Amino acid sequence: MRPWNIVDQADVPDDDGTIYLMLRGREYAIYVDEYQLMTNRQHGSEDALADLACDRLAQLNDARILVGGLGMGFTLAAALSRIGPAGQVTVAELMPAIIHWNHGDVGKAADCPIRDPRTVVYEGDVADLVEHPPAPWSAILLDVDNGPNALTRPNNGWLYTRQGLKKAKAALIPGGVLGIWSAHDDESLTRRLRGAGFAEEMICHTEPGRPTPDGSGTHVLWMAKKRR
Repeated sequence: MRPWNIVDQADVPDDDGTIYLMLRGREYAIYVDEYQLMTNRQHGSEDALADLACDRLAQLNDARILVGGLGMGFTLAAALSRIGPAGQVTVAELMPAIIHWNHGDVGKAADCPIRDPRTVVYEGDVADLVEHPPAPWSAILLDVDNGPNALTRPNNGWLYTRQGLKKAKAALIPGGVLGIWSAHDDESLTRRLRGAGFAEEMICHTEPGRPTPDGSGTHVLWMAKKRR
């Protein structure tokens, strides 16, 4: 098997970690230190994060969706494919390097959704736009970690606290959806979502052959709907 080669690297803001863009043949991967966050080879659960949320929205033509974490653009692309011409997807990305990579070859895997005129890129913490939304969001999609208990950056933990979840609920329109991606199940997050007043669902998404910590190829998605 071909080895991974480092294409680029950058410091993680407000942290002592390093983010790497790796290449093996035609496959790109993004790592933080030794932890693989994503590749351009398998991205079904990232697509599903947007699709499942959009399935639960009553109105998509002018939907306003916030995506936390650009990654390789797959969740952004899936959200753009579902909204109408009057809609908008704001993607919050803390790491300038990831934004830069998506303007190059990495972004081509998802057909460069960062260049779509309905895309707004916010270079900063998604928590800023959860706490202080410019207008209520139709959906908030969080894929900024490997899960609530597998943080790539300690400051992200606030998003999954009772306080953070209540702020997310307040930032949503009635009937809006908070979607959360995780590499692991987390019963405590389900309880916190329920305690914050959401109607929550936990959905397992399996991709055969996709590397996961338990070897199952299964990731976990929460769909939490704000009651009208």
